[in-house]
Amino acid sequence: MPKARKQQVSLDHTRHYHCISRCVRRSFLCGKDQYSGKCYEHRRRWVEDRLLCLAKVFAVDVQAYAVMSNHTHVVLYIDLEAARAWEDLEVISRWHQLFSGTSLTRRFADSERRGSMEPWELDLVRAQVDLYRARLADISWFMRALNEYIARKANREDECTGRFWEGRFRSQALLDEQALLSCMAYVDLNPIRSGIAQTPVSSKHTSIRRRIRAAEDGKQPSELRCFASPKSSTETIPCHLNDYLELVDVTARVMTKGKGHLPALSPPLLQRLDVDFDCWLELTQGFEYQFSHYAGRVESLRRCGEAKQIQRVRGTSAARRLFG
Repeated sequence: MPKARKQQVSLDHTRHYHCISRCVRRSFLCGKDQYSGKCYEHRRRWVEDRLLCLAKVFAVDVQAYAVMSNHTHVVLYIDLEAARAWEDLEVISRWHQLFSGTSLTRRFADSERRGSMEPWELDLVRAQVDLYRARLADISWFMRALNEYIARKANREDECTGRFWEGRFRSQALLDEQALLSCMAYVDLNPIRSGIAQTPVSSKHTSIRRRIRAAEDGKQPSELRCFASPKSSTETIPCHLNDYLELVDVTARVMTKGKGHLPALSPPLLQRLDVDFDCWLELTQGFEYQFSHYAGRVESLRRCGEAKQIQRVRGTSAARRLFG
């Protein structure tokens, strides 16, 4: 039986979530329809552009993503501090970029009409702002704004109606550093694992390609959540970008037939995470299937289970085997 979303998402335990959406149609989200011969590759750009656009509006950072032929992967971070720091007017302005709001919020957003509002109207606006602020820091609303937009656009293109996605998106709470980085690598390596790309930099419509392109100029992409660096003063992904890129590159070479071999020494990041390279390969081959709603080390799963009063957290045996 599906678990309620509010039971899957707990910001007290983690701000990091892996979300997967799968397409229900035979024609797929992207790629070429073998029956009609029509190509839908351009839809990958739809998803990528919409995803990065939403990251600028929501208090949700994109850490990794991959747009595949019939499904999408995203790793998100909920930035509650950013949402709480927004002024009321900024919250309304952000909301109006995606939704129409109410007549009162539209009046409040108009500087010329705001001064004529009655106190009771301002009270209603403040209540609406609190609602919008919560939604702008909610992965369910983020994924709704992504998937509904793509579904409507695809329906218009196909001149049809009906369901485009399989159902609600699936989410996994990433409880610690090991789960976060192995899940990000799993997402970034999706095109290589499926055989549609040979190297990370040739993996189109993925976060790893965007990060590598930016790293060539000594930068990190502004659209994505940054990795740790000496210049960073804010909370970031807990490792250095070069260490992560090196680990993904080595993993990709081992995955690709005829390229590379098991390294004599584990990459520095794996040594710090205390994860065996063989276990790392297993994680990056099938992370989403090793764990259910929660992913992390045994201690992390146990703490989460105790807090949520869950007697048995699925994935504990996989965590013990893969994370030691």
